[in-house]
Amino acid sequence: MRTLLTALFLLIFFIISIPLFIVEIIIGKINPRLKTRSSQAIVVAAFRIILFISGVRKTVLGIENIPTDQAVLYVSNHRSYFDILVGYTSVPTLTGFVAKKEMAGIPFISWWMRLLNCLFLDRDNVREGLKTILEGVELIKNGYSVFISPEGTRNQNKEMLPFKEGSLKMAEKTGCAIIPVSINNTDNIFENHFPWIKKAHVIIEFGKPVYPKDLDKETRKFIGSYIQNIIRETLHRNEKLVQL
Repeated sequence: MRTLLTALFLLIFFIISIPLFIVEIIIGKINPRLKTRSSQAIVVAAFRIILFISGVRKTVLGIENIPTDQAVLYVSNHRSYFDILVGYTSVPTLTGFVAKKEMAGIPFISWWMRLLNCLFLDRDNVREGLKTILEGVELIKNGYSVFISPEGTRNQNKEMLPFKEGSLKMAEKTGCAIIPVSINNTDNIFENHFPWIKKAHVIIEFGKPVYPKDLDKETRKFIGSYIQNIIRETLHRNEKLVQL
């Protein structure tokens, strides 16, 4: 039933948001930042409804660790399609997220993603991947946060995949804070029961900001591993907080 209701809501949202999409385009020509803010509000509202329909209970920890007067790079583990819904409904800053390039070819969804300053990463093309990283650098310089999952794909194993070091270049090149983000139990909403959606309790925790300039040279060289270890420790600590 949850799966059917979620699919029905998505259909309704796609239909009623067509005029909203047109309005957002018009707003963007006048005030791009207002366009991003209002588009994010619309998408967040839709995500919250989906989480409600899906029976997701969310616990948010460490929100006070996020500096709201500056753009940041959110770095998280990735286990579920629902990670972005949980993350996006929790962040307090204007934020675009990094998605695989294939998402750019999906009509309608990709339109809204572009309104939100999302980036499409080609993992198989180093040159194109670098362009995407540089686009992220410009976003951060312009005051927009970026949300990225350096594992590169959804991981169905208990242990995280190695973080791709290049994913954190946006923080190194801008000097912005890296916010480690741990997300527990999202795979128990959908992936563990595919194709059915089941109710679940998820925990998302935002760690204390890490500034690359404050790290020693050796740590900066392997900053991906350093951030991943922070996330790993938090995931293990929060496992016992998940309510079954």
